[in-house]
Amino acid sequence: MQTIFDRFDRLDTRMNGWLVTHSISLLRISLGLIFLVFGALKFFPGVSPIEGLATRTTDALSFAMVSPDVGMKIIAILECVIGLSFISGRCLRVAVWLMGAQMIGAMSPLVLFPGELFSGPSHAPSLVAQYIIKDIVLVGAGLVIAATWNGAQIVAEPRSMRSTLRAPAPRVMRRMPAEMQPAAER
Repeated sequence: MQTIFDRFDRLDTRMNGWLVTHSISLLRISLGLIFLVFGALKFFPGVSPIEGLATRTTDALSFAMVSPDVGMKIIAILECVIGLSFISGRCLRVAVWLMGAQMIGAMSPLVLFPGELFSGPSHAPSLVAQYIIKDIVLVGAGLVIAATWNGAQIVAEPRSMRSTLRAPAPRVMRRMPAEMQPAAER
């Protein structure tokens, strides 16, 4: 029986090493694919399930200065640019800032149209509201990618699975190199 646990531990350690090496890249590429696909849908009228809400939101945020057609094209281009940047790994700083601005716009219907989005029994979120709320996960993924701007990395500290079952997860706090710290903290 010990051999099975040892083999599983070795497999788990190898998988952890692979995840440490590749998970940020996979997260970045998958986030890019999401933005690219959902952005591309917005180029075709009537295809995006969020089109009506997106045009009303653009109208509200631009004080009716941007027509619905132009608003959807702007959103489509913005999302495709963000997606292509994440997929290619180029201009990530710009893409994350653009994503931040886009997410503010994408989540603003929660504030602009709450009665419509939470109209279910006991104010349960509608399907469209759930579509918007899931963007919180995209924001979290964007923050992880943003953390890699200055070379931050996930670091493997291999431990056997058996040892992690017995103890709480370690809290690893690493200090920033002095040259990266704000002057007041040096």
